[in-house]
Amino acid sequence: MNTLMSSNLSLPGQLSKYKGKVRDVYFLDNNLLVIVVTDRLSAFDVVMPKGIPFKGQVLNQITSKMLNSTKDIVPNWINSTPDPNVSIGIRCKPIKIEMVIRGYLSGHAARQYNQGKRELCGVILPEGMIENDKFVSPIITPATKADEGHDEDISREEIINNEIVSEIDYRKLESYTYKLFERGSELAKKKGLILVDTKYEFGKTSNGEIVLIDEIHTPDSSRYFYKDGYEERQSLKKPQKQLSKEFIRQWLISNRFQGLEGQVLPTMSNQIINEVSNRYIELYEKILGEKFKKDSTDRIESRIEGNIMRYLKSIY
Repeated sequence: MNTLMSSNLSLPGQLSKYKGKVRDVYFLDNNLLVIVVTDRLSAFDVVMPKGIPFKGQVLNQITSKMLNSTKDIVPNWINSTPDPNVSIGIRCKPIKIEMVIRGYLSGHAARQYNQGKRELCGVILPEGMIENDKFVSPIITPATKADEGHDEDISREEIINNEIVSEIDYRKLESYTYKLFERGSELAKKKGLILVDTKYEFGKTSNGEIVLIDEIHTPDSSRYFYKDGYEERQSLKKPQKQLSKEFIRQWLISNRFQGLEGQVLPTMSNQIINEVSNRYIELYEKILGEKFKKDSTDRIESRIEGNIMRYLKSIY
């Protein structure tokens, strides 16, 4: 199965290109941004050498639909999705923090808790919890947004004191984050899922307006549990059935890799790659309630370039 591991486009009005862990970002004149969502897989801030079939399409299409379903809460950057792997919208100045919000003690928070830590990003965690327990109310545990290397936990106070974000703007980000998480949780519940935790990223437009950017409620940015059987599994202290990228993180951990210095990246077999691809597709169908339609994987980059060019021609 062909996968999109990179793009090398030459677009009208193109000023520059940035290659992220998963996305290729093209900066155009007239404040336009073109984002190509590839099939690259990143875990522990390391990009895996093999791509995941249809991953980019899944992420891009979930994001597009979720941004549309939350634009009454906060404006977002997208104008169009002319291709299954492409979004085009307004260029923003990214705010250099990720607003991570957690409804349950899972993932990174659980790993920290199990090491005996009872404070995360300035938030005090209650005693007596077990992994995957629900918090009394969701907590925000921000992270720095690193251009390279690992993102780092950071507290609200550190963000404001270091003037990464003004207190006024941070309050807006907090408010948006709680409201987005509530909406995402409602959407998940209707489909028999629990939105466990997620992250939101924001930017500012040229006129200073805060807008929602990047992906939202995808398996790369979020963790979901199946609602059916959650209470029983938790009472028996069994692992929760989940749909998220945690599956691949756990596989890497079991193969002694967490992105730390000196560790060797294990080889992903075709079986593992297909399992991950199926998980992404499963989440798409569960969270959106519709059948995933696999787009052609023949000459993916040519298809992408053609669809982008047609869209740009229509607006110029």
